[in-house]
Amino acid sequence: MSGGGRGRRRLGAPWRRRRPLRTRLALAVTAAVALVAVGVCTAAFFVVRGALYEQLNLSLTQSARLAAQRNPDSGPDTLAGECRFLAAPACAEVVPADPAKDPAAPYLLPVDATTRAVAAGRHAPFYTDIVHAGHPTRMLTTDYAKGRALQVALRADTVEDGIEEAAWWLALIGAGGVVVAAVLGYWVSRTGLAPVTRLTATAERIAATRDPRHRIELPPPGPPGSPAREDEITRLAGSFNTMLGELEQSVTAQRRLVADASHELRTPLTALRTNAELLARGERLTPEQRERASLALGRQLREVTGLVNDLIELARDEEPQPLVEQVRLAPLVEHCAEAARAHRPAVPVHVRVAEVVVPGVPARLTRLVSNLLDNAAKFSPAGAPVEVELVARAGGGAELTVRDHGPGIAAEDLPYVFDRFYRAGAARALPGSGLGLAMARQIARAHAAELVAEAAPGGGALFRLTF
Repeated sequence: MSGGGRGRRRLGAPWRRRRPLRTRLALAVTAAVALVAVGVCTAAFFVVRGALYEQLNLSLTQSARLAAQRNPDSGPDTLAGECRFLAAPACAEVVPADPAKDPAAPYLLPVDATTRAVAAGRHAPFYTDIVHAGHPTRMLTTDYAKGRALQVALRADTVEDGIEEAAWWLALIGAGGVVVAAVLGYWVSRTGLAPVTRLTATAERIAATRDPRHRIELPPPGPPGSPAREDEITRLAGSFNTMLGELEQSVTAQRRLVADASHELRTPLTALRTNAELLARGERLTPEQRERASLALGRQLREVTGLVNDLIELARDEEPQPLVEQVRLAPLVEHCAEAARAHRPAVPVHVRVAEVVVPGVPARLTRLVSNLLDNAAKFSPAGAPVEVELVARAGGGAELTVRDHGPGIAAEDLPYVFDRFYRAGAARALPGSGLGLAMARQIARAHAAELVAEAAPGGGALFRLTF
């Protein structure tokens, strides 16, 4: 038996999985409403049936009281026997406890041992459903006098017909409720899951076209000032649209990065190939020409290597958690300043630091500060200082500022200084890949810090890093 039940479950589960969600939801709503309708109709049937029989029992009780009042001390006999007609009064007879005292004429109503027990006072009065003269009849057996019981009966045709009519009406109402529930369930599932259907269609379209620009159409917002009416499905569709927007930005950024990297790599690779081909014909070159070609080839190799390393760094969006530790920023900034002085001796670097500790990856933070200092020194004229200041914030964290006294950042270039490969007009002739500031901002974001650029008072550029 249990094996058969498991088999039915195994057969039923795939059937449910093959059904669309809309069909399953409509079936679930229909089943729930049908269950409620059947329960309500069943309860109503028993209530109506009980009320009709309660009314008939009350009539029998009144008929028994009336027969006892009219015949206060009657012996065993039939008192009234015309109850085979609907308009006739109740049949009534007196039954003794001792069968020996029965009258010669047979009783009109059935007499059994329970009737004798009521007459003897050993049993409580009771109701019985019988058939009399071919008609359904309700009979009451109650005590009458000492050693005697009184039986009264009334035809129950009207009660039976009322119960049958109520059953038909309730069944009709229940069936109508199930049909209406099925229609409403389908309508609810169709309208309620419409955003899910659009979401599925959009996802399938994106999978087929690999174009994340598609969006799910959302219901129009209500009038101004009215409360927002967004259900779970609408919020899901909105979240999916947000995810698609983020995906589109990511894909666009990747495509732009690939295009920019291809453009930036084309020139040094062409120069590398030219110098390599030139060195391959070294027997035709003078020693001085071979020396210049070798130096150019090495310089171009270093540029390409640095550019590729920068691209690899930019491809990493977050810091590996096992490498995060508490970093003292003051010695880290001092070390980066020393490296900047050694790299560009003509540009002095003035440092003023406070003791600050932040969580992070030391090597990555060193790269961030080095990039900022290298950028500031690159744009500073000889003798103009680069000012570095590290302070602890009152509410916690730290703030590092790097200022140069160079030409500054034009207002039209300010929004793009952290973009990959972006170079202002004044910087196109300077060495560099255009990735230093982009990498600095990415490292800052990976450390939950904010890096912004602004024009410094009195000229120059100011970069502010806030932890």
